[in-house]
Amino acid sequence: MAEEQDLERELPASQKRLDDARERGQTPRSRELTTAALLLAGAAGVAVLGPHVTQQAMEFLRGGLNVSRAAAFDPALAMEAAGRLVVGGIIPALPFLGLLFIAALAAPLAIGGWVFSAEPVTPDFSRLNPLRGLSNLISVQSAAELGKAILKVVLIGGVVGSLIWRDQTAFIMPLGQDSATAMAWVGQVITREFLWMAAVLLVIAAADVPLQIWQHGRGLRMSRDEVKRESKESEGDPQIKGKIRQRQREAARRRMMAAVPTADVVVTNPTHYAVALSYQGDRMRAPKVVAKGTDEVAARIREIAGENGVPLLEAPPLARALYKHAELEAEIPAALYNAVALVLAWVFQLRHAGAGQMPVAPVALPVPPELDPLNEGAAA
Repeated sequence: MAEEQDLERELPASQKRLDDARERGQTPRSRELTTAALLLAGAAGVAVLGPHVTQQAMEFLRGGLNVSRAAAFDPALAMEAAGRLVVGGIIPALPFLGLLFIAALAAPLAIGGWVFSAEPVTPDFSRLNPLRGLSNLISVQSAAELGKAILKVVLIGGVVGSLIWRDQTAFIMPLGQDSATAMAWVGQVITREFLWMAAVLLVIAAADVPLQIWQHGRGLRMSRDEVKRESKESEGDPQIKGKIRQRQREAARRRMMAAVPTADVVVTNPTHYAVALSYQGDRMRAPKVVAKGTDEVAARIREIAGENGVPLLEAPPLARALYKHAELEAEIPAALYNAVALVLAWVFQLRHAGAGQMPVAPVALPVPPELDPLNEGAAA
């Protein structure tokens, strides 16, 4: 069943899935890289801090072996001396421990970054399921971990064994030397052994890091159903989004129709286009479009304009140009200023005309040919 699910999960993880996994503390990790970093830090610590630590260790030994008669018979003095001895033993080791601490933090940062999550340490009683534990033991990942452990033991064991065989005399040489020389010699041997083991682990880590990254990505792969479900959760159901857009369009259309009675004029095609214009010289820099539409919407605009006494002007080129190039609730293009100015002058004359003195509607308005969609279609 698990294999079938793995086969279905053929798509790479989305960014949301990766972010969710990171919040749960699931990031690629390589124990081999961390171990190699600790060994390198240990070798560097022994090489750099070795003389200082050696001196402090010698003083620690002398202090531990030198017990006064009073401290031997007085418990209070004995405890005080023991406390000083403990502090004297810890302080020299602090720089070395700090170096190891930095290496332990830097190694995970190299491939997965730092993650602060309490979920990995939260009790999960489903892990106590023996069937689940058995399935985890018999898996590709478990086989890979077993093979990696065997390879690590063979390589490190072989390298360490060969180093001990080669340096077997090096452990005997310090016996005839003074303590400082002997400690320095032992420090050099330990540093060399650490460096060789770290080199072996770095080789293993070089193969393990890509493997861990690949396994991490493979474990987060998604099926097509999961991708669709995540898309719905993050972006919303397409049907619901469609209904929302439909309601938004209906609300915008209602607002547009409510603005038609405030228009100064409606320019028509006469039947296919209708554009309502408004101009208030004291508050507007140029006329703006308060409503526009085609076919049924245009018919409704003309109907509302007729009911509210808004003048209708039949000017097909201008109507088409305004509908194509002027945005709703925005100023008209500058190229149409002259044509619209003639229309507004006719509206002004219409409002102030006396009985039987109807002004003549403007014809042959100066509409640039390139703004007329009909001319664009002919040119195409």
